[in-house]
Amino acid sequence: MTPDLMEEGARRASAYAAMKARGRTASGGRAAGFGRPVKPGEVDVTHGRILYLEDVSVSFDGFKAIDKLSLDIAPGELRCVIGPNGAGKTTMMDIITGKTRPDSGSVFFGSTIDLLRYREAEIAQLGIGRKFQKPTVFEQLTVYENLELALKTDKGVLASVRFRPDSAEGDRLAEVLRTIHLAGHVDRLAGTLSHGQKQWLEIGMLLMQDPKLLLLDEPVAGMTDEETARTAELFLSLKGRHSLMVVEHDMGFIKTISEKVTVLHEGAVLAEGSLEQVQADERVIEVYLGR
Repeated sequence: MTPDLMEEGARRASAYAAMKARGRTASGGRAAGFGRPVKPGEVDVTHGRILYLEDVSVSFDGFKAIDKLSLDIAPGELRCVIGPNGAGKTTMMDIITGKTRPDSGSVFFGSTIDLLRYREAEIAQLGIGRKFQKPTVFEQLTVYENLELALKTDKGVLASVRFRPDSAEGDRLAEVLRTIHLAGHVDRLAGTLSHGQKQWLEIGMLLMQDPKLLLLDEPVAGMTDEETARTAELFLSLKGRHSLMVVEHDMGFIKTISEKVTVLHEGAVLAEGSLEQVQADERVIEVYLGR
């Protein structure tokens, strides 16, 4: 979930509850701008890359968490990233989203947007959505209200509680509900959902903001086998319309969804290719998969 949405949603949950008794709902919140005006959708991919990292390095107290890391992702690609604990997967996503600043290197969104010039909230506005391992939905609100909250991010609390989705916005809400397998649960409180359903709801909240790139950290951890299978279907349905970077340890899940897999080790790319190729790589077997 985007940082501004988390902050605004927590602040407004009480407003939702208060207005609910009068038959109203709320939504919204806006990230503060810190640089040049952010124009969602202005991502130039003429060079054939939605994300490009080159020679990125960062150290923490003398420990090199990322070491001259280079990788790129094509528009509409579903990329899986695997590797042992401490390989730099989370730090890489922190750098992409502006949470961590690298010591050196380049990070571009599309062909022209230098992400190192932007702060975390601005990067979210540019069209990069991130989902952490633990779902962060607003449990005291309904499924519909959670999605509606994500729909509008340019209103204050008072305007939010008066907000009603127009026809196009209503269609968008319905489309996302179908996509995340929650069309039959619109009036359920998010806190009553299963773990997997909460994960889907948070992904739906990201989709409401129409991100060009989704970063998904261990999305099926803790899911049942059925939920894992449905999540695979969901990600495959998003591929092409969005670019996805999926960090995951569940190799069965990776096998279901992957076309190209990147293996990280000690902050750098150790191997890259199809799952079959990286599974056969002796270096990957030694440091991660085992025999």
